[in-house]
Amino acid sequence: MDPIISTIQKELIGVIDEKTKNSYQRFFKEKVNAYGCKTAAVSKIAKKYWKIVSTRSKHEIFSLCEELYQSGYMEEAFIVSSWVPNLKDQFEPEDIKTFRYWILNYITNWATCDSFCNHSMGDFIEKYPESINELKNWTQSENRWMRRAAAVSLIIPAKRGKYLDDVLEIADALLTDEDDMVRKGYGWLLKEASRQHEDTIFEYVQAHKREMPRTSLRYAIELMPKERRAEAMKKDWK
Repeated sequence: MDPIISTIQKELIGVIDEKTKNSYQRFFKEKVNAYGCKTAAVSKIAKKYWKIVSTRSKHEIFSLCEELYQSGYMEEAFIVSSWVPNLKDQFEPEDIKTFRYWILNYITNWATCDSFCNHSMGDFIEKYPESINELKNWTQSENRWMRRAAAVSLIIPAKRGKYLDDVLEIADALLTDEDDMVRKGYGWLLKEASRQHEDTIFEYVQAHKREMPRTSLRYAIELMPKERRAEAMKKDWK
């Protein structure tokens, strides 16, 4: 283990908050491992040690991230999610292999999925839009977090109005997914896309609401006017 990893772990242990520790599990259906540190404290530690590791090569930093992930602790995964976007100017196409491996092997809940994919994967897609095809492949994965990642990796670009056709294609692929976390993920993606493309997303929901899970539908229409939300929720098919 790199000495800096053990130093980070000691710092995390030093800022454990008992109230946070005792309440952590209630946000997750699956078992999670967490020290029980407040988000602000983890962010502070991540920034502190980024200043120290930032002079290392991308390869070395990725190796540190791997060690952080291997601990299985939420807070260490969040540090990875804090560090990797700082490397976006150094991203190369082959980095998708590393990111895919991390998601497949270390992402085990919605929080670590979203914190990594929203920013690290979102930045990667912005730099290499052709990699959206990789996300489309992930929609067919047996791994629920890979499927959620396929959607939530586009959250920030979609919020800016980008990649609408790809957003809809990913939603199509996940439309009847049986996993609640995946349903919420693509519903969230549609919601963000609706900020710039409300008419298109409303039309999409109207066209698919018969087979779309209600969880996904509610997410997708959340930002729309009251009248449209009411219309979308109507079970008006025969």
